[in-house]
Amino acid sequence: MSTQSPRAAKALRRSAVAVLTAALVAGPAATGASAATPDRPELRTAMQAFIDAGFTGVQLRVRDEDGEWTSSAGVRKLGQAAKPPTNGSFWTGSVVKPFTATLVLQLAAEGKLRLDDPVADHLPGYGFDRRITVRMLLQHTSGLFNYTGEFTADGTLEPGIIANGDEWLPIRFRDYRPEELVRLALSKPARFEPGAGQSYSNTNYTVALLLVEQVTGRPYAEEMHRRILRPLRMTGTVVPGTRSQLPGPHAHGYYRYQDATGKWTTVDISRQNPSLLAGAGDLISTTRDLQTFFSALNSGRLLPAGLLAEMRQPYGPLKYGLGVFATDLGPGCGTVYEHKGSPPHGYGALMYSSPDGARTVTGSVTWVDEATRGPAKDFQKLVDNLVREVFCD
Repeated sequence: MSTQSPRAAKALRRSAVAVLTAALVAGPAATGASAATPDRPELRTAMQAFIDAGFTGVQLRVRDEDGEWTSSAGVRKLGQAAKPPTNGSFWTGSVVKPFTATLVLQLAAEGKLRLDDPVADHLPGYGFDRRITVRMLLQHTSGLFNYTGEFTADGTLEPGIIANGDEWLPIRFRDYRPEELVRLALSKPARFEPGAGQSYSNTNYTVALLLVEQVTGRPYAEEMHRRILRPLRMTGTVVPGTRSQLPGPHAHGYYRYQDATGKWTTVDISRQNPSLLAGAGDLISTTRDLQTFFSALNSGRLLPAGLLAEMRQPYGPLKYGLGVFATDLGPGCGTVYEHKGSPPHGYGALMYSSPDGARTVTGSVTWVDEATRGPAKDFQKLVDNLVREVFCD
């Protein structure tokens, strides 16, 4: 009786199909050629589902026991036939949060701060509630108002900065300073008492950026490069500050709006100023670099074992640790650690890993966005389907 696992059998079938297909296509001359990474038709199908749902482009990178597989679907730019580059640059949005959390946890490992320190001790002059700790920032339990806007208990929106929709389009190149964003948040009522709830807030991670700068005496971007990007040779990743241009080959995102005359206009928003999400959503990266970072993090190369365990401990209704979500995919799949992100419009990113960092999925999507977010409403469902193809036996 065979003792082969379902995943091993699945991998063997893929390899056999790939070898047979190569032989049929190439003919006898292919005999003796080195074997390529097996094709992944199930992943191509999952990618195509994004395009069928209305996304304009998708690029994907998977690393598992079968090796590394990359591909793209859709178009790089509207009106052109070329596919998105498989390792092109993109705006990551909130995928930067695990990076910011890692910097803070490294400082904790070095004894330069403690997770239960009051934030006010390190950042005097802002008027932080002394009950708010460093841990609460990373865990989204501080209660700080989200400067990009917050829904109140009765369902009404308490506005913050203009961060999306038609009003954002003409001001998408505006510069923001982290201090400005934090002071705006502190001018609004707290969502709840510190530690009494959990609510996802970009403010927490912009405060974490200020914390890194205060404790180290160096700019956040410099610390990111010194501690993470340079040691891991992540040459495709940039902390852009107020830089609005994606470097190198990249897919284009768009925004569609209706003017006062009723005419619909589509605008290329590949250029946008990410400073409105400092430390919380302002990173440029590639699928390869995200894979490199998340594999290194989960395999224990960036943090001591104890702090990594704390980082990945799910807490509260969000199942959020200190910078990452812990997601249980169910029987035959297990737990994965992940973060997704989107800047104001047009781009989405995903980063998933097994607990040991050996199996990862990183990717980016683009679409024609609008005030109602267009196909973005299907993003989570499509990502779930894709992730299950990789992590479930």
